[in-house]
Amino acid sequence: MRPRIAIPVPHSDREYADRALPQYEHAIEMAGGEPVTIPLDRSPAEVMKIIERCDAVLLPGSRADVDPAKYDAQRDLHTNPADPARDTVDELLLQDAYNMKKPVLGICYGMQTLNVYRTGTLIQHIESAINHAAGRTIAVAHKVDVEAESKLAGILRESSGLPVNSSHHQSADVIGDGLCIVARCPEDGIIEAVEGTSPDHFVLAVQWHPERTVDADEPSRAIFRALVEAASARHRKLAGEFESV
Repeated sequence: MRPRIAIPVPHSDREYADRALPQYEHAIEMAGGEPVTIPLDRSPAEVMKIIERCDAVLLPGSRADVDPAKYDAQRDLHTNPADPARDTVDELLLQDAYNMKKPVLGICYGMQTLNVYRTGTLIQHIESAINHAAGRTIAVAHKVDVEAESKLAGILRESSGLPVNSSHHQSADVIGDGLCIVARCPEDGIIEAVEGTSPDHFVLAVQWHPERTVDADEPSRAIFRALVEAASARHRKLAGEFESV
């Protein structure tokens, strides 16, 4: 049985969502998981019924920005409107994932919403010579240096000069509780990945978009495999505990 990976619809704008969501679903299927779409237009109770049957969470990118009020900041002129429906679903997913120790993977906006959920803050608009908002037409926007002893380095099997795409104008600033920085852009120090500090809970988030490059890039595939493998391991552990009762 393939592990079920919950993926919220990326944005309330259906045109954006219909373009973006299939990439994440494809990446999860390639890794051996079953993507489960979490709609944004259901009640919290309905959402929780779907979430309960899932083994892990993938928080995708979005065209929205996190509401700065969530981290006690004044809105910057460059900050995009929030998507309250997506915010609500992400919070439900993260609450369940942390309560039940379900694996979590955040991508781009997903990294930002994870960090804010864990009481971290964001840089609302990056001022840098590096074009972090390069977009999907730029295959490699810059390189990333990964902490050599991190879980992420073990997943990628490399730590220095990883080429990545980039489609963001915000980034993590103060890191949230239970998270640590594991990758930066070497040219300007922008935080490019965080992971959980708890050894028994898989939590990983990257600022780039590995779902766009899974067909041609092994490090991108490895990120999704790690999530699906963590979900499978958790599922097996729970099954074993249930059988031993």
